[in-house]
Amino acid sequence: MLLAIDVGNTNSVIALYEGDKPAAVWRTSTSSNRTADEYAVWLSQLMAMANYKLEDVTDCVISNVVPQSLFHFRNLSRRYFNREPFVVGPNNIPGVEVRIPKPSEAGADRLVNAVGAFTAHGGPLIVVDSGTATNFDIVGEDGGFEGGVIAPGINLSMQALHDAAARLPRVAIQRPPKVIGTDTVGAMQTGVFWGYVSLIEGLIDRIKSEYPTPIKVVATGGVASLFEGATEAIDIFDPDLTIRGLAEIYRRVKASGANT
Repeated sequence: MLLAIDVGNTNSVIALYEGDKPAAVWRTSTSSNRTADEYAVWLSQLMAMANYKLEDVTDCVISNVVPQSLFHFRNLSRRYFNREPFVVGPNNIPGVEVRIPKPSEAGADRLVNAVGAFTAHGGPLIVVDSGTATNFDIVGEDGGFEGGVIAPGINLSMQALHDAAARLPRVAIQRPPKVIGTDTVGAMQTGVFWGYVSLIEGLIDRIKSEYPTPIKVVATGGVASLFEGATEAIDIFDPDLTIRGLAEIYRRVKASGANT
C-alpha cells in the first residue's frame, strides 16, 4: 500500500492508498519537533483502528513545505516501512512542465495541487488552495504549472487583527448572516469573511482578464468549505485534490521506471 504524506505549514494530511482510492485519510498538526518514532506510534494506532498495520505500507510519497519536518518523515519511512520515500520537487514530476523563470521556487504543495486538479478536471484551471496562505495557481491546458498568486490565509488575517489591535478579541471564523456588523465580533467576522470572499473574487477576475482562454476555478484546502455557496466565482470544490495529486505523482513515477 502507498502512504501519501502532505506536510503543510499548519496541518499534515496522511492517506493510505489501496489502488486508486484512499483507504483511510488522517490529519494532524504539523510540528517540526515531532520525531519519526512519535509519528509511528500515532500512525500505528490510527491504522489499527482502520484494520491496517505499519507492515502493510510498501511505498511512501511526501510533499513538504516545512523543511524542519522532512527529516522526521524521511526517517519514518526508512525506519518503519524500510523504504526510501519519494519526495516531490519541482524537477521530478513526470508530465509536468514548470513554466516560471525559477522552477525551484514552485512549492511542492502547489505542484501537487496542479497534478491533482488536472487529473480530475483537465485544464486550464485556477486552483484556489485556502490554508495558512491562499494560493491561486494556474494550470495550463496540458497540465503545466504557469505561476500564480500567494496571499495571506484567512486565519492569518483574523490572527493579525487580534495581535495588532489590543482591544480586538480572538474570534472564530464563520459566515456572518449579514455584511454590516452591529458589534465588535460581528464586525470582525464580516470584515474578514466577506473581505476574503472579495479578495478571491477580485483575484480570480483579474487572472481571467489576463489569461488568454476561458479557465475553470477549482477550490481546495483546509478552509475552502467556508466559501462554498458564498461566491459564484468558484466552479468546483474539491477537498481531496492535494492527496489525490500525491498518489497520481507516485503512479507516474512508478510508470516511468524512475528510482523510488
